[in-house]
Amino acid sequence: MDLNNCQLKVMQENFLNFYEQIGNNNKLSPNIIAGPCAMESYEQMESIIRFLVQRNITNIRVGIYKPRTSPYDFQGLENDGVEIIKQLKGMYSIKVISEIVSPRHIDKMKEVVDMFQVGARNMSNYELLKELGKVDIPVLLKRGISATIDEFLYAAEYIIVNGNSKVSLCERGIRTFETQTRNTLDIACIALIKKYTQIPIIVDVSHSLGRKDIINQIGQALLALGVDGIMVEVHPKPQYALSDSRQQLNFSEFDCFIKNLTNNIENVERVI
Repeated sequence: MDLNNCQLKVMQENFLNFYEQIGNNNKLSPNIIAGPCAMESYEQMESIIRFLVQRNITNIRVGIYKPRTSPYDFQGLENDGVEIIKQLKGMYSIKVISEIVSPRHIDKMKEVVDMFQVGARNMSNYELLKELGKVDIPVLLKRGISATIDEFLYAAEYIIVNGNSKVSLCERGIRTFETQTRNTLDIACIALIKKYTQIPIIVDVSHSLGRKDIINQIGQALLALGVDGIMVEVHPKPQYALSDSRQQLNFSEFDCFIKNLTNNIENVERVI
């Protein structure tokens, strides 16, 4: 694909920004999307939402249906999770981003979800993408684990040409030969998307890194890239999490991460 002369809609349209798409007037800088990898119980989810809302963070990511590599791993609370989110949205003014794994879940989830997330495994599930193009709910499209940038943009095009232009992208790392991180965060992808399109792009630092010890340094780099948001996983007790325990921040680690980002915003802007 020649990015300079591409006629795809994803390359030409003027997209709403992330806040406008999800309908959240709580415009923080940097834009943080936070929450657990998976909802495990009402108590766990309520404690996380309460913690985040107290910090003025109201874009909540949560796994209700969880596609897992092993069929024996925790798959999420599924329909029970939808009901829990319904209760919690009655208590807190939040916007919920959650993964959609099947077209048959659309009607159930659209009752409580403000933005559908298409996970890396489903980036090439074109039938799902077509159906999401027919609904008036924003879509956050994650890059597939081995997808090229061209394939990433074509996947977004499937949603857009079917009628839904409320689309944002999420770089979450790609699979390479590297073993020190869970995936390899492709910063060139972010720069190219920002250069050639107007589509919002956020970064999932938890899934791209799979570790917590370098998250502050990566956060500073993302500020310099001008990403439209940073997605990060948080859990009250990550060591007991039912999925992705190594990459989820506990509450104190999350506070340190946000403080580090906030302290570096002015420095990054000054350098740029």
